[in-house]
Amino acid sequence: MLSYVLVTAARNEEEHIGNLIRCVEAQTVRPLKWVIVSDGSTDRTEEIVREHTSANTWIELVARPKHTQRDFASKVKSFNAGYERVKSYHYDIIGNLDADITFDEEYMAYLLDKFALYEKLGVAGTPFVEDSSAVYDYRYTNIEHVSGGCQLFRRRCFEQVGGFLPMKDGGEDWIAVTTARMMGWQTRTFTDKHFVHYRKMGQEYTQGFRGAFARGRGDYLFGNHPVWELFRICYQFGNRPYVLGGIAILCGYFSAMARREAKPISSGLVSFTRREQLQRLRAILRKLLAFRRIPSQSGNNASQVPGRPAGCWSEKKNAKTKSVFRLY
Repeated sequence: MLSYVLVTAARNEEEHIGNLIRCVEAQTVRPLKWVIVSDGSTDRTEEIVREHTSANTWIELVARPKHTQRDFASKVKSFNAGYERVKSYHYDIIGNLDADITFDEEYMAYLLDKFALYEKLGVAGTPFVEDSSAVYDYRYTNIEHVSGGCQLFRRRCFEQVGGFLPMKDGGEDWIAVTTARMMGWQTRTFTDKHFVHYRKMGQEYTQGFRGAFARGRGDYLFGNHPVWELFRICYQFGNRPYVLGGIAILCGYFSAMARREAKPISSGLVSFTRREQLQRLRAILRKLLAFRRIPSQSGNNASQVPGRPAGCWSEKKNAKTKSVFRLY
């Protein structure tokens, strides 16, 4: 079994941090070290963590000074403060955990098995649910992206991509995962398990029309191809807030383009992202066209896996190899 360490940046998480700690304590494979960094918390977050450190010497609390700043750059600085505390350990995997999640007792062992099985796997994670509902539809969402709430990195991969970059408007998790793929690592969301995310994405920041506008602007800043963005906008028309959400994303994207806002990522990463998006778009369109042509089948000759929508990834065992990925 591979060894691992964890780092969590937390700010005013007294409602959730205790549940997360109990989840990690219950893991069948515990981490060598877990550093929880309080990002200037003003509630009972630090007190709750201290209640667990006395009985678990592998948990350490790092308290950063109180401050009024609240953005993604501050979160990354807190993570980096925790990362400094684990650098000297001999470990294979490093995990970034949000403070407001929970998962089952086999969760970490499940992901460690994936790293042991796939030597080129650089980043791994699982889907997550909010309010008992899956957030992403993996028929359309990139299965190679790993959500920032719980990301496990192979140590060599994490060091090669340079860790997380402080970004005031966020996106540091996306940059790290995409850079890993650009450098030749495999990244994957494994769908046999999931974690629960208790605070909805972005609720502490902008929501509604302003939030959708900010997402559109972010799409431009992180290099989304214009053609890909138009399809994304059309897809958003069918989700709440209906129509208005898509219009807001469109306005955010093309207003940033009109102002020629500077992108915070390298031109190489922009080019790589756009190539991936166009490849995925062609693959989605081919599947949709093929699905329309395939006649309804039944019995043992059915080509579609029962109960599995077209376009889903699954992991299939093969008699001649350890395991291979199949796209249905």
